[in-house]
Amino acid sequence: MITTPTKISKEEELICHITEIVQTSNQDLLQENANMDGSTPMGQMSKFASVVSKFYAKDYLLDKEVVTAIEENFMHPHDLDFMPTGTTTCCQIPLGKLLHSGFNSGHGFMRQPQDIHSAMALASIIFQSNQNMQHGGQSYPMFDRDLAPFIKRTFKKHQNYLSSINPELSASNLQTLAWNATDRDVYQACEAFIHNCNSMHSRGGGQVPFVSINYGTDTSNEGRMLVKNLLLATQAGLGHGETPIFPIQIFKIKKGINYEADEINYDLYQLALETTAKRLFPNFSFIDSTFNKEFYNGTIESEVAYMGCRTRVMGNRHGEENSISRGNLSFTSINLVKIALVSRDQDKFMQTLDYYLRLTIKQLYDRYLFQAKKQAKHFPFLYSQHVWKGSENLTSEDTLEEILKQGTLSVGFIGLAEALKALTGKHHGEDKKAWDLGFNIISHMRNVVDEAAESYNLNYSLIATPAEGLSGKFTKSDKEEFGSLEGITDRSYYTNSFHIPVYYSTLAIDKIKKEGPFHSLCNGGHISYIECDGDVTKNTAALDKLVKVMAEYDMGYGSINHPVDRCKACGHTGKIDNACPNCNTTDEYMIERIRRITGYLVGDMKKWNSAKSAEESDRVKHQ
Repeated sequence: MITTPTKISKEEELICHITEIVQTSNQDLLQENANMDGSTPMGQMSKFASVVSKFYAKDYLLDKEVVTAIEENFMHPHDLDFMPTGTTTCCQIPLGKLLHSGFNSGHGFMRQPQDIHSAMALASIIFQSNQNMQHGGQSYPMFDRDLAPFIKRTFKKHQNYLSSINPELSASNLQTLAWNATDRDVYQACEAFIHNCNSMHSRGGGQVPFVSINYGTDTSNEGRMLVKNLLLATQAGLGHGETPIFPIQIFKIKKGINYEADEINYDLYQLALETTAKRLFPNFSFIDSTFNKEFYNGTIESEVAYMGCRTRVMGNRHGEENSISRGNLSFTSINLVKIALVSRDQDKFMQTLDYYLRLTIKQLYDRYLFQAKKQAKHFPFLYSQHVWKGSENLTSEDTLEEILKQGTLSVGFIGLAEALKALTGKHHGEDKKAWDLGFNIISHMRNVVDEAAESYNLNYSLIATPAEGLSGKFTKSDKEEFGSLEGITDRSYYTNSFHIPVYYSTLAIDKIKKEGPFHSLCNGGHISYIECDGDVTKNTAALDKLVKVMAEYDMGYGSINHPVDRCKACGHTGKIDNACPNCNTTDEYMIERIRRITGYLVGDMKKWNSAKSAEESDRVKHQ
């Protein structure tokens, strides 16, 4: 039975939200982002600003047609609360460039570091500083290559010191001792970096920086040493053995470098498998996938780099086609399920989809124009410190039209599985005809987005939306309007982007085969997950097989999920069911359960919103 939602005024809705924040009574509102605790003082202040800013954006910045589409649950501009500030989403930061030239974080100049300890400390500060310039994440695309020179400097310092205190040392002994001392320093620097990433705060103290690092292809001794020690420090965990949730780590897979047993960095890949088995990171990206390989020219700069959540920025109509010093400007997601529910047939679905695609593309363009009016001085670190490509040519008074063209504008989508269920009675995991229709739908979306890139001469892209807060928001409204429909609105969440539903039982290889082809269509970002059961630390060969199958079926970015639990009472880590196997505690509040929420981890599932909690509980394991 279709019901009509009760309408309240905008002012009443605003007061209602503010009251819920004050009373900390709405978990879904307070925990839209699971890594920002909306019940703390700074978290509450952030939420107050967020709800007021969204109302301002709808009333004064958005086209009325767009506002109607939002209110009718057809589309969702992400981070709408940040629109009045003119921020962009994310950036792949040129770490090596900033370290070599030095930078000013706003309170004095940071000179070029002289060893790996200082370099990695500054890498943390850069992350924290740039986090306050954007509303999304920050990433380093070449973490190993960019830090390798500072490991070499550390080695030379040890070499000079050792030769000064013992001139009789042979050259080989001197080198061995210096490398051993450097190795210890690198481990300590990696350990400190990981601790910093999980303890620093930004955005008014409400959130640790949302950060990612890409690595795995530097074959120098120094680059290899960095990756080895980073993985070992990740395995060791934080002070009480906690799994570090940041940085999101992405190991780059490349044939000829780390794919086969006789390749130089294969040992690091094996160590990466051991680490993801214990700590869920690193995830894996694939340089040799057809759509990533087309940009590769043999240099590390041309290797694909991902944001941990999934965002990918490679193609560029206005400069070099790589990820360095570039990012997403903004993205808006379309509710495929609602479109399917209001359409009588597939033809009507495509017609309606086209309307909302065009509307979304125009809305993204209007937001770009608003961002472009801002001046470089409004984002002193991002532009004045030359983080963003082309910003070195700006004065503080210059506006941003030209340099923002380097970024991407992304159209996203959610609920392909439920949309197919509404249109055909089956989703793409259980029926070939449904899969074909789903692939045609997303192919059509990509074609329209490509046409927009041509007509607007901007980097429009299609992204497989990382739905966290949105997952339940769309569903709740559609359920109120259409009732509970089996396989469509009967759960509290919609399936993430093009994914096979998490509750559908299927083999891992079948899931990879069915989701793999969608990666090439979603040039703005994509990710696929495989769910494993039990203690995978004892079976890294199985993880290796999964990663290789992902590569075989042309995925760009993937990760492997499995239970990672820790008993706060005794420190035991591993899979914990109802009671800790070490101390027998059954107090659920003493059990920390680490799970992947989209592309990133959350330190405790108690911080998840209700929709994502329900989705996690429905996840079946893939054999």
